[in-house]
Amino acid sequence: MPRVVFTENIQRHVPCPPTEAHGVTVREVLDAVFTSNERARGYVLDEHGAVRKHMVIFIDGTMIRDRITLADSVVPSSEIYVMQALSGG
Repeated sequence: MPRVVFTENIQRHVPCPPTEAHGVTVREVLDAVFTSNERARGYVLDEHGAVRKHMVIFIDGTMIRDRITLADSVVPSSEIYVMQALSGG
């Protein structure tokens, strides 16, 4: 099963330990994770289900392409990393 990891800076605000969940897209996996953690859903996704502007998601080290429908494919061995996007200078 794909494994979802939330970075420590997110976990300071919302408890969300690493979790494995079934799915073949990022959306399916995250929906499975968020069924038991609605607070994390609200932190990561906006009211339309898209990735919030201050968040970024990687699959096996590659940033997802579809931030709106989360249709990027995953395989059972995938690791999905959810983190806050940092900017500034």
